[in-house]
Amino acid sequence: MSLALIAPRPRRNVELVLLVLALAVGIGASAMVGLNSAAAFDGDFWFQSSLLVLATFAFHLVLRARAKYADPVILPIVVALNGLGLALIHRMDQPGEDTGNNQLRWTLLAMAVSIAAIWLLKDHRLLRRFTFISLAASAVLLVLPLVPGISAGEVLGASVWIKLGPMTFQPGEIAKITLAIFFAGYLSSNRDLILLAGRKVGPVQLPRFKDLGPMITAWLVSIGILVFQRDLGTSALFFGLFIVMIYVATSRISWVVIGVALLLGGGFLASKFFAHVAFRLDSWWNAFTPEVFGRFPGGSAQIVQGLFGMADGGLIGTGLGQGRPDLVPFANSDMIVALIGEELGLIGLFAVVLLYLLLFTRGFRAALGTRDAFGKLLACGLSFAIALQCFVVIGGVTRLIPLTGLTTPFLAAGGSSLLANWIIVGLLLMISNTARGPVDTTPISHALTEAVKTP
Repeated sequence: MSLALIAPRPRRNVELVLLVLALAVGIGASAMVGLNSAAAFDGDFWFQSSLLVLATFAFHLVLRARAKYADPVILPIVVALNGLGLALIHRMDQPGEDTGNNQLRWTLLAMAVSIAAIWLLKDHRLLRRFTFISLAASAVLLVLPLVPGISAGEVLGASVWIKLGPMTFQPGEIAKITLAIFFAGYLSSNRDLILLAGRKVGPVQLPRFKDLGPMITAWLVSIGILVFQRDLGTSALFFGLFIVMIYVATSRISWVVIGVALLLGGGFLASKFFAHVAFRLDSWWNAFTPEVFGRFPGGSAQIVQGLFGMADGGLIGTGLGQGRPDLVPFANSDMIVALIGEELGLIGLFAVVLLYLLLFTRGFRAALGTRDAFGKLLACGLSFAIALQCFVVIGGVTRLIPLTGLTTPFLAAGGSSLLANWIIVGLLLMISNTARGPVDTTPISHALTEAVKTP
């Protein structure tokens, strides 16, 4: 068989066709919102649509130049979700508000940063050099919201924001990326040590006690976030990220058992000692109790109104711009899933969930295809971070689990989350470029040296 028959194909033309469809989703949603309001096809619509189209095709051209073998499906999925989010956020803007335009500015900035990461990072394996630097960066990012002078204080019950002039920023969103890099570097280097036989208790193979150090550290970090920053969602996200990555690295179910036990134990203690956690659990379990519904703060009105909105949407929804999401607090951020369920119905909500599911599977496919352990773990970790975030948000809105303060990736209003998730997309595209491209037989030390020399 000739090499021409087995040579990998870039698939950039496939991506281009899918991008046109993705832009049609976002711009079409904006058009439908405009048609159901007094601002149909105004100057803002054309300006915002033009910027989104230009940024999308600029991203596509960069992939053609720097990562031509990257997965052709990831970018169109993200563009469709981001475009739909822009339409929904703009739809919720009241007179005098500028949340929709602010989200567009963050979208352009996030795409520019992701493009820069792809352009400058020739090989994702370079990040392995920054394993412990990433750990130090994570510690700094997590402590920043507690530093006097730059801390934004307590916002909606959580201390996770810092002030950057007139803006606020959530450093924990970037910390999930640096932590994923640290976990991937540490576990890929110490996998054999962690796999040393420990004591076997029944069918479960327990690791040695001294190998539990990273697990205990991750648990303490999660508890620290919960105690000092009062952020239940981020705490669960960081700990879940570590559990999944160490399971992927070792294939030992004992790590999952220990991790779940620590998570449940920490959650139980938190519900006993921290009132805000107890309120969250109570508003989840007793959401329709009148006393809990009307309680402020810590009531269940937000959850119940969201459920009523989704019930009103039924199977096909009320139509974009024709629902009453204004009755749901924070419908453009924490509760944007309820807005989708009301105006696009169960079918529209399932379509969004399927887009996320397809995004996760493409990320995991990149992890399976790449040939280095660091890349596999990093792609798995980053993909799972988005997957867990979606599960926590959608599960909270639908009352499957207690509601947390996480945002729906690419859809909800929030510049910090948008920036972090676009960086994740850039890294996944780089890893998929390696996974789908020609086999590189260059020794890793020489490959990294050449990558550093290449401008």
